[in-house]
Amino acid sequence: MKIHLDKMTPEEIIPGFMGKMIHGQKMTLVYWEVKKDAEVPEHSHENEQIMQVLEGEFEFTVDGSTAIYKDGELIVIPPHAPHSGKALTPCLLMDIFSPVREAYK
Repeated sequence: MKIHLDKMTPEEIIPGFMGKMIHGQKMTLVYWEVKKDAEVPEHSHENEQIMQVLEGEFEFTVDGSTAIYKDGELIVIPPHAPHSGKALTPCLLMDIFSPVREAYK
C-alpha cells in the first residue's frame, strides 16, 4: 500500500502533538509534529517503541533516566517501561510501535 504523508490529516493525540498514524498488521508508525514545550506525561504500554528525532531537541525520560535527543538520534523503549518527554524546540519525531498501538486507531 502506497501512502502519501503530505495527504494525511494529522490528529492531536496529546496537546501539542500532531500525529500521522500508519498501521500495519504488527506495527504502528507515527510521524509527529510537536510544538515547543509540549509534554507527554509519564506512561507505559505493552508496546516496544523506537523513537527518532528527525528535527529539533526532545528531552526524554525512560525508567527515571533523562537525556536530550537531537536530529538523527534514537531511543529504544522496552515494553512496560515508564517514559515521558518534552519538546525543547519545535520537533519532528518518528515513533515505531510493535505490536500495533491500538490506542492510536
